[in-house]
Amino acid sequence: MDDRPHFIPKPRTLAARARAVRRPLTTALAPAIDVSATYIRDADNGYRTGHVYGRKDNATVQQAQDELAELEGASEALLFTSGMAAATTVFLALAPTHVVAPRDMYFGFKQWLTEAARYGHRVTFVDMADLDAVRAAVRPGETGLVWIETPSNPLWTLTDIAAVADIAHRAGALLCADSTVATPVLSRPLDFGADLVMHSATKYLNGHSDVIAGVLATAGESDLWRRIRQVREHHGAVLGPFEAWLLMRGLRTLDLRVREQSRSAARLAVRLTFHPALSDVLYPGLTEHPGHAIAARQMTGGFGGMISVRVKEGAAAAIAAAGRVRLWHRATSFGGSESLIEHRASIEGPGSPCPDDLLRLSVGLEDPDDLFHDLAQALDHLLPDFPSRPTR
Repeated sequence: MDDRPHFIPKPRTLAARARAVRRPLTTALAPAIDVSATYIRDADNGYRTGHVYGRKDNATVQQAQDELAELEGASEALLFTSGMAAATTVFLALAPTHVVAPRDMYFGFKQWLTEAARYGHRVTFVDMADLDAVRAAVRPGETGLVWIETPSNPLWTLTDIAAVADIAHRAGALLCADSTVATPVLSRPLDFGADLVMHSATKYLNGHSDVIAGVLATAGESDLWRRIRQVREHHGAVLGPFEAWLLMRGLRTLDLRVREQSRSAARLAVRLTFHPALSDVLYPGLTEHPGHAIAARQMTGGFGGMISVRVKEGAAAAIAAAGRVRLWHRATSFGGSESLIEHRASIEGPGSPCPDDLLRLSVGLEDPDDLFHDLAQALDHLLPDFPSRPTR
């Protein structure tokens, strides 16, 4: 009998162990990769392991899901083939209803939501930082879901999760939070009253830019969650075992990566505020950020690794600066070990609400001083007194 006192490990411990010791498939320390497409039925017509067919379930995928549920404080988590697959599954599973969503959010998903009428949904976009606007948009007895993204991409707007959860629940609606930027290391939306949490696991959860995946996690069993599970299976949006295995490998360093990236981003953001080529630096960790107080309340251990900067001379100058960096990679996505710079309006294309003078920065694991000097030299070229400015 084990009489050791029970305790709940911190997220850093949960992530580092990645369930390999507590739930081994063999005596091997590293998780195994179960690549079987189907499973053998017992002579008595049952399945002793519970696994039937790879599109429905897989041992490696289940290990990763269990780890993610534990990190989020969820009753269950499900993995999908992408973040978009996870997000759209919520709406495919949801009976036709009225939905309230943020104006500032991932543009690809916002585009999908604008066409959600084909699935019977009516969507109202609001400023989620304005609680009065949220209250006005939510219709008691009619609104079925409120969707938030906090911090939002790419302006890093903060939503008060607890306050919006209260508004949604009073109206009989559910709350789903896209917490891709924060990760469960910095914020767990279910702890603040959200019913569902979503991630693009491609980003920080994996952290190595080599997996496309999405996650949904739930606070508890519900009719919607049962339909989500069914839609995922029937649409074939189940993550493959190798991707799940890579994701578990990434989760082992999640806490260390996210905290280090947050520290580097905070340091970089402060230094960038003094650069004369920039008109604004957007980062929740800066006290002048409009959502700083909310971020300080619901994000613990850091403010994330994402920064956006606005270039005074406009879009052409922003693109030119991105073209002069040496250490930053010009690529879309974020959350990997390498630092990325992107002219966001270019990737979003026509109809993008993103300011065309904005550069999105994903701070990686490089030395923050090196990252600053590289970005500073690229921005220095935009100044009228270049090259007479002193070298930093």
